[in-house]
Amino acid sequence: MKIAKDTVVQLHYSLYDDQGNLIESTLDASGNSESGSEPVAYLQGHQNMIAGFEKAVTGMEPGEQQSFTLEAKDAYGERKEGNEQRVPVKHLQSPDAGKGKTKWRKGMVAWVQTDQGTRQVTISKVGRFMADVDTNHPLAGKTLRFDVDIVAVRAATPEEIDHKHAHGVGGHQH
Repeated sequence: MKIAKDTVVQLHYSLYDDQGNLIESTLDASGNSESGSEPVAYLQGHQNMIAGFEKAVTGMEPGEQQSFTLEAKDAYGERKEGNEQRVPVKHLQSPDAGKGKTKWRKGMVAWVQTDQGTRQVTISKVGRFMADVDTNHPLAGKTLRFDVDIVAVRAATPEEIDHKHAHGVGGHQH
């Protein structure tokens, strides 16, 4: 089955910046799935991945591998100057929640609850009670390269389409 709208895609990927630096990967250095890690699963055509990514993998089938580069506009968008806000430190949430109190420093990434949902922010200055945060996505303004390996593609269930995300291994668990 080919990747199309309303299919659940399972894949492994590696993400690189425009300098060739590895940002994140589901694979280890030798190209194997990291310590038995499951592939990532998402529902195609429901904004579960960045638009440029979904466009690039459309039509691919299980077993296919591909590398593609996305300009900033097709990835996380261009950086917007002046996207800084001051928030109480107590509202910053660590990506490693539950591992003790976080000592926030400039350059660290945090999560903040907003009226539009949870947002990822980068700390630009931190005081005892308040922090200045950059609300641009940390990868905004960057050209990105993805290396993908399509593991499986299947038709989404009506429940997955209704919930707008993949269920099961590698997807959302209810």
